[in-house]
Amino acid sequence: MTIGRESSPEAERLSAELRKSTTDALLRRRRVAALSLASAASMGLITLYQMGVVDHLPEPSLPRLDADKVDASGEAYAILRTPDAALGLLSYAGTAVLAAAGGADRARRSPWLPLALAAKVGFDALGSALLTAEQASRHKKFCSWCLLAAGATAAMVPAVIPEARLAWQNLRGSK
Repeated sequence: MTIGRESSPEAERLSAELRKSTTDALLRRRRVAALSLASAASMGLITLYQMGVVDHLPEPSLPRLDADKVDASGEAYAILRTPDAALGLLSYAGTAVLAAAGGADRARRSPWLPLALAAKVGFDALGSALLTAEQASRHKKFCSWCLLAAGATAAMVPAVIPEARLAWQNLRGSK
């Protein structure tokens, strides 16, 4: 009796393609996956603080940085009565899944995947910009871990545009 998932020649090809292919589109997707996971790691650390697992978030001693103040604020717990960093962690994991899904030619074979990734990254970028603006206007302080995630999120935007454009062209050409 064999326990576990079955493989297929298509799954084996996808494994090799995602790990070894060096197409520009796949290199950009790897960048998005890495940046989303870096953002998720930042959110994970903040979640530990927001849940009381750690008592303090370390930060550089720079003016206007105060992660403890920002991440302990009531606003950080307002959505779904859940620490916002836990929601951010989930969101960035979803972005990583969208970056990882499909083969190197997914803009042609599954154009909705690059379009969904572009929309998700746009949503992430808007959300991180709004949270950064909230920190500036409400708290007059910033969380360096949040700024790290926001910067990584902004860096994802140009990486998703070329594949989304190609996917859109493929959708339009197939009608």
